[in-house]
Amino acid sequence: MTDVDANPDGPPWEEDAPERDDNTDDMFGAPAAAAVVAPEAGAAPVVAAAAVAVSAADDGPAAHVDDGAAYTVLARKYRPRTFEDLIGQEAMVRTLTNAFASGRIAHAFMLTGVRGVGKTTTARLLARALNNQSDTIDRPSLALSANGRHDAAIMAGQHMDVMELDAASHTGVNDIRDILESVRYGPVEARYKVYVLDEVHMLSNQAFNALLKTLEEPPPHAKFIFATTEIRKVPVTILSRCQRFDLRRVEPEVLVGHLERISAREGMTIESDALALIARAAEGSVRDGLSLLDQALVQGERGETVKTETVRDMLGLADRSQTIALFESIMAGRTPEALENFRTLYGYGADPVQVTNDLLEHCHAASVAKMLGPNATRLPNDQAQKLAALGAALSAGTLARVWQMLLKALDEVRRAPSPADAVEMAIVRLAYAADLPGPEEALKALRDGDPTAGGGGAGPRGGGGGGGGGASAQLAVRQAVAPALPDPQTFEATVALIGEKREISLQMDVQRYVKPVHFRPGAITYESGPGAPFDLARRLASRLKEWTGRTWLIAANGSGGGETLIEGEKRGRAEERAAVEADPFVMAVLEAFPGAKLGEIRTLAPAVEMPAIPDDGETDED
Repeated sequence: MTDVDANPDGPPWEEDAPERDDNTDDMFGAPAAAAVVAPEAGAAPVVAAAAVAVSAADDGPAAHVDDGAAYTVLARKYRPRTFEDLIGQEAMVRTLTNAFASGRIAHAFMLTGVRGVGKTTTARLLARALNNQSDTIDRPSLALSANGRHDAAIMAGQHMDVMELDAASHTGVNDIRDILESVRYGPVEARYKVYVLDEVHMLSNQAFNALLKTLEEPPPHAKFIFATTEIRKVPVTILSRCQRFDLRRVEPEVLVGHLERISAREGMTIESDALALIARAAEGSVRDGLSLLDQALVQGERGETVKTETVRDMLGLADRSQTIALFESIMAGRTPEALENFRTLYGYGADPVQVTNDLLEHCHAASVAKMLGPNATRLPNDQAQKLAALGAALSAGTLARVWQMLLKALDEVRRAPSPADAVEMAIVRLAYAADLPGPEEALKALRDGDPTAGGGGAGPRGGGGGGGGGASAQLAVRQAVAPALPDPQTFEATVALIGEKREISLQMDVQRYVKPVHFRPGAITYESGPGAPFDLARRLASRLKEWTGRTWLIAANGSGGGETLIEGEKRGRAEERAAVEADPFVMAVLEAFPGAKLGEIRTLAPAVEMPAIPDDGETDED
């Protein structure tokens, strides 16, 4: 029973009742909307309440506009779309081009290489090339175009005839059975059914065995493309059935050019040295390089140049010039200076493991430059020259021993509770071992009866500035107190003495910036060239006092100095070339051969005069 009588002719509610009370706010607290009156003929249209609300909102503070477009990282945004976009893989592209042009297309491909060199991208490009179909091409071809029929779906991984399988998450034999079941059926749309298996080395042995028979005799409409970073984990029975391509690490100079082009397309500028740091940290991986570039570009505002120092701080790397100076001080045996250099680097945030890796690279670069010249180091010219000069001053045996000691030190630094302490102990060992003789020198000294070869108690080394003794010092083959050297009598002899002491950095600075004004033993006055280090005079005076045992007065406030040694050498070579070019015989040769140019000028050793061979008639009679 209810107090309201039911209406048998209709619903119990009032149909004509308004939906809401005009005198009340709505549930969200907004006032009632004004009634919209239809405009009369010729009257101005009435703006709806919603439009009024929008207009009123425009008068307030600007709201954040979200266009809904997600940012695409550079590694995906600039993923190669054609084989011409692949950088550093010219050998593979050339082989595939010839194979597709001649119709000798393999049924299975094995792509191997380090991370980020383009294995998966190459697999998708191969799938597009196998199913290349456009208005002008209807055959397998590497001439890919942007308007191919199957290209968009293949590159997006959504084509029904191109199946991508991540072997890292599908390792079992059942996953391979699914592939083998589908291989029997022909493609739906494309020319070939293409199976792309990434990280194929993760498959189990049973899965590999299940794949063998089909991989050896696949149907003509099926192609297999495998990609792996661990080629040694793939059974040889699988490798023997595939055409293998080793994707190479991208050379640093090639990667630097690629990163520079992408930076320009992004509307950003970044210093060349900063790009070199990124390429070096990428270790030949294009994807790693683009990821680091993505991080570096946000370090600066649009329109501003990203500085090398900013990228170095981002990567946590030490300045290469500072680590080269550290390597020089170690090889010169200046232990306190080397320790201070390392502590300075560590204070700036350099990773001890990275510093040790840098020392290994410097040792390798010095060794390579010793054999092949500075250009073989692939370093900036000034750094290459320093390491080349250091390699020339050290023997190959010394560099080999330093390499072995640094390798052992790297393992210790990685395992030590305090990596910085491990680096310092390695520096102490290296600095003391720099002057140790090699096994052949020590054996020769013992054979010759040298009393110093017995390892008698030697005091602190002279070049170490008070470096400690201990067991390492007792093994050193040297006198307890280094005898003072005679004073050099000329400026050139002074520079030669610096070179003999393996002070490569100081020698280069003196040759480059010092313009002698007056020289006498014990005093040098010179005019400083532009860009000279501010502490050059102090360093030169300190080293000469250490070597000769007397105080040297080095004055850098002179004027009217002559040429630096490097300028003198250049002028001498220019005068020599001018004299040779002015020689009548050379002029006649150049005129006789139009277009010929004078190349390198060499001074040949004087011919050795051989003794005359007596005639038969001049021989002594028996």
